[in-house]
Amino acid sequence: MDFLRPTSWADALAAKAEHPDALVIAGGTDVMVELNFDQRRPPALLDLGGVVDLTGWDVHDGRIRLGAAVPYARVITELGDRLPGLAIASRTVGSPQIRNRGTVGGNLGSASPAGDAHPPLLACGADVEVCSVRGTRTVSISEFFTGVKRNALEPDELVAAVHLDAASGPQQFSKVGTRNAMVIAVCTFALALHPRERTVGTGLGSAAPTPRRATEAEQFLAEELADTGRWDVPTALPDSVNGKFGDLAAAAAAPIDDVRGSSDYRKHAIRVLARRTLGWTWNDYCAGRQQCA
Repeated sequence: MDFLRPTSWADALAAKAEHPDALVIAGGTDVMVELNFDQRRPPALLDLGGVVDLTGWDVHDGRIRLGAAVPYARVITELGDRLPGLAIASRTVGSPQIRNRGTVGGNLGSASPAGDAHPPLLACGADVEVCSVRGTRTVSISEFFTGVKRNALEPDELVAAVHLDAASGPQQFSKVGTRNAMVIAVCTFALALHPRERTVGTGLGSAAPTPRRATEAEQFLAEELADTGRWDVPTALPDSVNGKFGDLAAAAAAPIDDVRGSSDYRKHAIRVLARRTLGWTWNDYCAGRQQCA
């Protein structure tokens, strides 16, 4: 097995072009588990740990550009006020050691349906910047996941960064598992309110072959808030609104039975998480806390 460790982004792209079958390591928190249990034996490993260009974030064209190798720990400490949903999800990832190593870019690369970063990225309408020696392109997060642990990357492409708008309203993330962290989620749910655009964003994890949005739930809630004037004058939501939002979120799920939970349980859990997360988020909106880290 060849081990490739470029120290520049140009060299990393060249190495991926020359070795399209190389397995990419970012933080290694998923890859090393698979290697240690002999689940994968790739012809080459491409370690991006030495590529400094991937380890920063900035504001580009009015949006936050989050480098693919920025670890979860820095998302929490440096971006909790700007990307609160992603920061909340990051706190549930593994242990402190894993949060210091694991990255959003690595999560996207593995494309697991249970990836904790995916639901808040969906709820925020993120875009994924992918590069190769042929050039750079942008993929909407809604189109990035193509199947179970499959994504839209071409064999010679690497994830360079994620682009997100800073939160204009409250965001939340909730997770069902045997523990809050150090566990693969039974299911997850993210919610983001976008009052400037009068829209709602959602994200479901571990509830379908790919992470996905609950678009009907989003449309229902956005229209309900507009029709009742609650975007401008927020008041308590009726139980009927919370209930229908939960039902529509559960209807968007297509889970399976596995060792962590049954399909029926996951649908029930998504319904509960959606109602609960809407309650937290709406309370913050009513209280004028536009961001909740």
